[in-house]
Amino acid sequence: MALELRPNCEMCDVDLPPDATEARICTYECTFCAACVDDVLRNVCPNCGGGLAPRPIRPRTAWRPGLSLEHQPASVERRSLNHDLDDIAAHTERLARIEPARR
Repeated sequence: MALELRPNCEMCDVDLPPDATEARICTYECTFCAACVDDVLRNVCPNCGGGLAPRPIRPRTAWRPGLSLEHQPASVERRSLNHDLDDIAAHTERLARIEPARR
C-alpha cells in the first residue's frame, strides 16, 4: 500500500505537493511542513505523540511497471488538526524532551 501523500500541512495549511522536500510525516501519515515541525511542534506529532520524519518523494516516472505518481496519485483531501493550540502546546511540552524512539 502506498503512502497517501497528503496535500497540506495539518497545522498551517501550507501546500505540500508530492515532491515537497519540506513535508514531514509520522507513522500514521499525519503531515506537517518542516517549519511547523521545527518551530512549533518540536518533532512531536500533535496527534499520536510520535516523531516526524521527511516524507519520501514518489517517483514521477514508472521505473518499474505501475509504480509512480501517475499510477498511485497523491491524495487531494486536505486535513487539519482536531486539537486547539493550547492542547498542542501542552502535548508538545510533555513529550519534546523524550526521544521519539522512547515515546
